[in-house]
Amino acid sequence: MRRRGLREAAAGIALAVGIGLPAGVGLRADRAVAAEGSTPAPKGAAVYFQTPQDGQRVPRRFTVRIGLRDMGVAPAGVATAGTGHHHVLIDAEAPPAGEPIPADFNHIHLGNGQTEVELTLTPGRHTLQLVVGDHRHMPHQPPVQSPKITVTVY
Repeated sequence: MRRRGLREAAAGIALAVGIGLPAGVGLRADRAVAAEGSTPAPKGAAVYFQTPQDGQRVPRRFTVRIGLRDMGVAPAGVATAGTGHHHVLIDAEAPPAGEPIPADFNHIHLGNGQTEVELTLTPGRHTLQLVVGDHRHMPHQPPVQSPKITVTVY
């Protein structure tokens, strides 16, 4: 399959499972979103990994289960106070304040309101972090994000 065909196929798969789009496909309103500002986070809101745990050894394909406290979950595009949707960052940094969470293979968007996702990673050490985004994929202020954890894929 040609390179362009692979990108289109990946975008179709990503949309089907609700994990966001690869870089360069869709979500071109990043600058407009950033200009609108950030959504306030509910007081005491926290996101955390139920599984895996920091330092855990995991198989190539494993499930990430996400916990959220003092906040609700709503799909991307649904602007409801006190809610957001999850993003899993793989070997990546959280975006700078006031910028939307990118959509690529290192920033997995759970835009349908999912609280778990299956990941397939290459063997070796990887960092994972959770970030809750508002209806426009913007981190809340203050950010609702987990500490980074490290997993070793065998």
